[in-house]
Amino acid sequence: QVQLVESGGGLVQPGESLRLSCATSGITFNRYNMAWYRQAPGKQRELVADITSGGSANYADSVKGRFTISRDNAKNTVYLQMNILKPEDTAVYYCNAKFTLNTLWDYWGQGTQVTVSS
Repeated sequence: QVQLVESGGGLVQPGESLRLSCATSGITFNRYNMAWYRQAPGKQRELVADITSGGSANYADSVKGRFTISRDNAKNTVYLQMNILKPEDTAVYYCNAKFTLNTLWDYWGQGTQVTVSS
């Protein structure tokens, strides 16, 4: 059974930091491309950052220079370090795992709430 479990969300003030974690099980983690998405109320889910199985990272323009995605293949976990948080970063953050080999394996976590407010 595949599980992606996010943690680390919470309520912070603008300018503060949070570190999200996504612990996975049931997948061959080091083969999967991992990503963080977010969805704010009334908006579509958007890609925040992704990291390939080889460790190459990509970021949305809105978070470049503030967020860092990383992975620990020994712990089957992907992280999102979020610095200099802004109110517009408020959203539910979702972890995603993708692997393609003739077919697509695509899994999602349940989400963790991040609220940035003074």
